[in-house]
Amino acid sequence: MRTVFSIIFLLFFSFYFSQEIKPLDTVKTEKQVVEDIEKANAKALTKYNPTKAGLYSAVLPGLGQYYNKKYWKIPIVWGAIGTGVGVIVYNDKQYRRYRTAYIAELNGQPHEFSNIPGVDKTVLGNTQDSAKRYRDYSIAITGLVYILGIVDAVVDAHLYEQKHDPDLALKPTIINDNVGIGQAKAGLSLSYRF
Repeated sequence: MRTVFSIIFLLFFSFYFSQEIKPLDTVKTEKQVVEDIEKANAKALTKYNPTKAGLYSAVLPGLGQYYNKKYWKIPIVWGAIGTGVGVIVYNDKQYRRYRTAYIAELNGQPHEFSNIPGVDKTVLGNTQDSAKRYRDYSIAITGLVYILGIVDAVVDAHLYEQKHDPDLALKPTIINDNVGIGQAKAGLSLSYRF
């Protein structure tokens, strides 16, 4: 009798611990499992390529913003760079003007500032140097504005997907004074949901 109970007990637990048998078409191969994992871990493709946006903006200022479809930024980029170029041209004209007068003063020739009392070679030399310094500063600042236009295009293309992320939000809000001394103020709220 003991052997009969042992056999029933063994059969009962062998069925209990047996594996479920799936049909052959639902069993995934190792390759399919790897593909599923890669698909789940793959980065979302961005709509705009940051490299292209940067190259376009480097070739022609504002073209990277056009590529990113940020048309309202194009006049800002052109205005900033155009203003810089205008200041460079003005300062270069001033430098050449004072340089010509300085050289004429050193050679003892008449120049456009000859009839002004107190203008000598020292004054003309200092004025020429300051005009040259302003021109150089203008070139450096315009170069920085040009680089900022490129950086703006690259960052805007790179962050395109994050702008449409519903878990990340920056919105206006009212900030209440918890102490009760002051009035409520307007502010911005940055919220991030996990």
